[in-house]
Amino acid sequence: LKECGYFRHIVCADNGSTDGSVEKARSLGVLVSQCSRRGYGSTCLEAMRLLDQMDDWDILLFMDADGSDDPADLDAVLGPVVSGEADFSLGARTRGVLLPHQKFGNWLATFLIRILYGHSYEDLGPFRAIRRSALNLLRMDDPDFGWTVQMQIRALKHRLSVTEVPVMSRKRYAGRSKVSATIRGSVMAGWIILHTVFREFLLNK
Repeated sequence: LKECGYFRHIVCADNGSTDGSVEKARSLGVLVSQCSRRGYGSTCLEAMRLLDQMDDWDILLFMDADGSDDPADLDAVLGPVVSGEADFSLGARTRGVLLPHQKFGNWLATFLIRILYGHSYEDLGPFRAIRRSALNLLRMDDPDFGWTVQMQIRALKHRLSVTEVPVMSRKRYAGRSKVSATIRGSVMAGWIILHTVFREFLLNK
């Protein structure tokens, strides 16, 4: 990623890893944010707090570091925000590998968003880019797996310009998922996502 020349800062958002990820990232000149509380959203929030200390960036790209997001899709995800076409660009995983329960969970959550908010999302994918000023409006605070859907719902509430682009979903090549790899993890993540959809709807009311 550093070699492509797109980024002023790259942050490895660490959540208590023990596999040497932090040391590897630092050896490559990457910034590291460390979050003691377990949770996808908590980890993202900690990385954002680190970046908030810097004034020299205006677009933030989120992507998983386990190899499931393909860097070849960077241009597609970043392009609409860089060009000014959109405030928020979401990578919709229309190609590649998604497990059956992931597909069902995505379908159910996006179906509910369409019913409750009148907008048709294709996916809740983690590969996404958002303008800094737009991200600040959202006041993100979900500490767990409701993070992605909270961002997408609040983008609609604040009438951001939103676009989705097709991206590849690959089989992860590092680590073992605490969510998709286990039935319990998948069920818990699905419950949190659905709870977030309805919570955000009630808060808006």
